[in-house]
Amino acid sequence: MQKEKILIVDDNPDVLISARYLLERHYETVITCEKPEDIPTLMKKENFDVILLDMNFHPGESDGKSGMLWLEKIKKMDPDAVIVMITAHGSLNAAVEAMKLGAADYVVKPWDNQRLLSTISAALKLRQSQNEASRLRQSNRVLSEVTSQHKQTIIGNSPVMKNLLSLVGRAAPTDANVLILGENGTGKELIAREIHRQSKRCDEVFIPVDLGSISETLFESELFGHKKGAFTDAKEDRIGYIRAANGGSLFLDEIGNIPLHLQVKLLSVLEKRELSQVGSRQSAPVNVRIIAATNMPKEELSDPKHFRQDLLFRLNTVEINLPPLRDRPGDIEDIVKYYLSFYCTKYTKPIKQIKPETMEQLVHYQWPGNVRALRHAVERAVILSREDYLGPEDFQLEEQHLIPAIHISTRPVLPQDSNKENAEMPEDSGASPENDLNLDRLEHKTILEALRRNRYVISNAAKDLGLTRAALYRRMEKYGI
Repeated sequence: MQKEKILIVDDNPDVLISARYLLERHYETVITCEKPEDIPTLMKKENFDVILLDMNFHPGESDGKSGMLWLEKIKKMDPDAVIVMITAHGSLNAAVEAMKLGAADYVVKPWDNQRLLSTISAALKLRQSQNEASRLRQSNRVLSEVTSQHKQTIIGNSPVMKNLLSLVGRAAPTDANVLILGENGTGKELIAREIHRQSKRCDEVFIPVDLGSISETLFESELFGHKKGAFTDAKEDRIGYIRAANGGSLFLDEIGNIPLHLQVKLLSVLEKRELSQVGSRQSAPVNVRIIAATNMPKEELSDPKHFRQDLLFRLNTVEINLPPLRDRPGDIEDIVKYYLSFYCTKYTKPIKQIKPETMEQLVHYQWPGNVRALRHAVERAVILSREDYLGPEDFQLEEQHLIPAIHISTRPVLPQDSNKENAEMPEDSGASPENDLNLDRLEHKTILEALRRNRYVISNAAKDLGLTRAALYRRMEKYGI
């Protein structure tokens, strides 16, 4: 005997006795109700899996209005309530109207017992599906909260990041599709999750899909799903990523990797807002927000030879350009400190400090792998270092990327000055370098050599030159370094 709870509401005592006698043989709890006014009290006491509700509760009534009135009241009390309407032959049209208002099905009096049992069985499966979907939403909400505590941290107070986060805040509450552009490691998925977190879909699922890892042959199956037997290895039905994200957000990473002949299939889904599984002729509506991302340069993305422009227009209703880390050096120190604390805690290490000259070197580093590379560098330093202070050697930085983003002129240009002697660097007199006594050229050369020897750490170079940092900066500005 099944443990589901059934409520039967009908003003005819004979109908209640007949239905109860039949259903009690199959279900543990069957409760009958002759007066619909008692429904709210009963629903407060019990959580019913299926409610059988009569269409007419007044003598001579056949339009089903009273039944539909109570249908709406029940749905207000429990939007997920599964209701099966009980109707007479003359009220079939009213039963159809009731289904439009949210009823799951209907049975006709006098009913066939097997038909009634089959209808209730189908209604119970619907209730189970609703319960499972609710559990999944709750699990997703908990998982999102847990992951956000550790991973979903956007660090950056630089003007460029403040503008970017302002754009995210304006775009997120809408349902507009978003395209995120940026180099590898800049945090495109992080921004996508932040958009979802601030959206009206935040309680629904967020599904990330790396399109670069999906082969062409499996593209349709992975995104759209397939029916059992659709192809050789289709041994069971598969729902597909798009339908799995229904009601929530779908993050399509590396969208630029989709071949042209497959882009049109994705475009069709975005235009029609419905899809068909591989091996099925039936289409079903989908309600999903698309957040796409790519490391492909905008010029290449705008080339019809590489990407369909009609698909691009569908994806970039809002376009977000994520800057590389080298374009926001002011954020590097905060990022380093955050991950230093995070990994020291993770690996149960004492909190390590970073020497000022090391931090200056990290700020001036080009970081070709962006935030991801910086994070890995900090993690590696925390794991391998045996000292309380982290030095340049702990980060294993490559020398070719240590040159700061400052243009070094081969022929320095001096600031304009009323003194003609200082207005222009003296031309090379033809003397050999070892015999060159021009003070400006010697100073310029010495500063470059000091910077090179100290791997462009300003404080160390200034110390070697016997200057303060401010004095060195003034001389660098003088020679356009």
